[in-house]
Amino acid sequence: MTNIIKVETPEQIADTAELAREIWTKHYIPIVGQALVDYMLENFQSEHAIESQLTAGYEYYLIIQNNENAGYIALVPNPEANELMISKLYVSKSVRGQGLGQTMLQFAEDICRERGLTTLWLTVNKNNAGSIKWYIRSGFRNAESIVQDIGNGFVMDDYRMEKTVV
Repeated sequence: MTNIIKVETPEQIADTAELAREIWTKHYIPIVGQALVDYMLENFQSEHAIESQLTAGYEYYLIIQNNENAGYIALVPNPEANELMISKLYVSKSVRGQGLGQTMLQFAEDICRERGLTTLWLTVNKNNAGSIKWYIRSGFRNAESIVQDIGNGFVMDDYRMEKTVV
């Protein structure tokens, strides 16, 4: 059985940060290196960072499969621009290939429709070839290249991927 629950409690925040550490360590070190992964985890995926993001209007959701935390998604609605950003969408390596990413993506699309938003977008590292292919298969298009300074000498070298939701 698979459920998606809104992250609201300190325990759910801690579970999300723990998942982030597990997923980022396994997936991103070969793509962007240990130093950037450590920086990203501390500044964008730690319990403190998640709490700050929730206060700023981010919405986090855990996906639970067979009573185990299997992944998470973070969404940032922007009604003025008629869009919803997927800030984070991650699935544990042990359960990849079971449709959980598609389940979370469908969840985000449903939120777009419920709120009358028509653009779903995200950024993805240019070297994350597998994820880029997955997003394209899921109906996204590469809208632009973005290089963004994130502090401490690090930059994010990403593509902005967009999908129209009707």
